[in-house]
Amino acid sequence: MAVTPVVAGGGTAQAASCTTSKGPYQKQVEKFLGRPVDGKQSAADCKAIRAFQTKYGISPTIGYAGPVTWGVMQIMNAQKAAGSNPNKAGKCPTNKGRIACVDLTRQLSWIQDGKKLKYGPVPVRTGRNGYETRTGAKKIYWRNIDHWSTLYNVAMPYSQFFDGGQAFHSIAGSVWSPPGSHGCVNMRTADAKKYWGLLKNGDDVYVYGRKPGT
Repeated sequence: MAVTPVVAGGGTAQAASCTTSKGPYQKQVEKFLGRPVDGKQSAADCKAIRAFQTKYGISPTIGYAGPVTWGVMQIMNAQKAAGSNPNKAGKCPTNKGRIACVDLTRQLSWIQDGKKLKYGPVPVRTGRNGYETRTGAKKIYWRNIDHWSTLYNVAMPYSQFFDGGQAFHSIAGSVWSPPGSHGCVNMRTADAKKYWGLLKNGDDVYVYGRKPGT
């Protein structure tokens, strides 16, 4: 059964309103944001949750501690836990020389040379449900620094294609914004620039894991 959040003063929540309803992940979200963990929604809680939602492109921005907001926070926790050793589990090959690794589960990417980390890990946004970024061993085969997608009518700066129409490229919005890309590995501009400088045609790419929600 869907729950329609209620705002202060009665009525249903609109995009510009702040909900007084407690979300199903209230305590977890409070803890993540450094709020008092009491499991009760307060005006200050709502303000903090809304600020997080606004910053990271989570809609609607009504301050509700729901599954989408908590899902983004869980990914951030996993990314933080990776630290400077993202390939601790050894899932990305270390016998290929320079390789760009993409972990769909943690929404992380990095570049390594053998076992040596060269850059990253950095947060990425991969394909949403129905447009999943394909897993397996790939190679960069075409690069275009000012690419424009005629399919989606959108800019794809620093594009490095590794599988059909799937590529590393920068985006203007948040890389944490749900639900995900149309298959590409979206990156922050600074990270996409760094990848552009470190990689070349023929370099290996390895994609593994499964994006939450796909």
